Amino acid sequence: MDSTPPALRLFVLHHAGGSHVLYRHWPAGLPDTWDVRLLDAPGHGFLLDQPQIADAGLLADFLLRHIEPELNRPYALFGHSMGALLAYEITRRAVGRGLPWPVWVGVSARPAPQLVVPGRRYHALPGGELRDRLKDLGGTPDSVFDDPGLWDLFEPVIRGDLRLVETWRHTAGAGPLPVALSAYAGAEDRHASPARMAGWDEHSEHFLGLRSFDGGHFYFQDDPRPLLRRIEQDATTALDAVTVTRSS
Repeated sequence: MDSTPPALRLFVLHHAGGSHVLYRHWPAGLPDTWDVRLLDAPGHGFLLDQPQIADAGLLADFLLRHIEPELNRPYALFGHSMGALLAYEITRRAVGRGLPWPVWVGVSARPAPQLVVPGRRYHALPGGELRDRLKDLGGTPDSVFDDPGLWDLFEPVIRGDLRLVETWRHTAGAGPLPVALSAYAGAEDRHASPARMAGWDEHSEHFLGLRSFDGGHFYFQDDPRPLLRRIEQDATTALDAVTVTRSS
């Protein structure tokens, strides 16, 4: 058995209403020297039997407690949509509590905190309008919409996640994070356009740039390889910079 410690431990945080399933092939597409961990929020995926947490701060606390024993290696966070918000909040907590910081954070398809528009209440839409909204975003299998039984199971979960996202508010005066950060956007994403993603540069002391890809909100769903290559490049750049700093 290979006992070589991983070069990097990457935690992947899923989107609203999702789970680790959409990202299940990612570990095979990233360096084999990395330890890729696909996280589920309570009420999702492998944690389906646990009560859902519909508050961003409380969920960030839960996830940080869950991964804290694994922060004994250089680590990074990547989050898509709701997961990007959680990656940001987890990082803020790790820094504020004196825990090891991630060497890199990747945020995908989530507008910069200062550009989030309050008042949108998609979680309160009638069932038909909510389904239309989700179909427009993509990322949800058609079987969920076509099977009334599946929809009955899925609907309260997505409403809880949307409530989490829509009730979150940026902390006024929060300074930039002292970690490297990259932002990723779908060029045709009307919810988190590249213009609204560019504002993430204000939230990192080491912003590595905005990466734009063809496609909408789930621009990587059909072929994640272009995104995975950028994640590998950006996280490796950040890891190398930290390694040089620590050795100098």
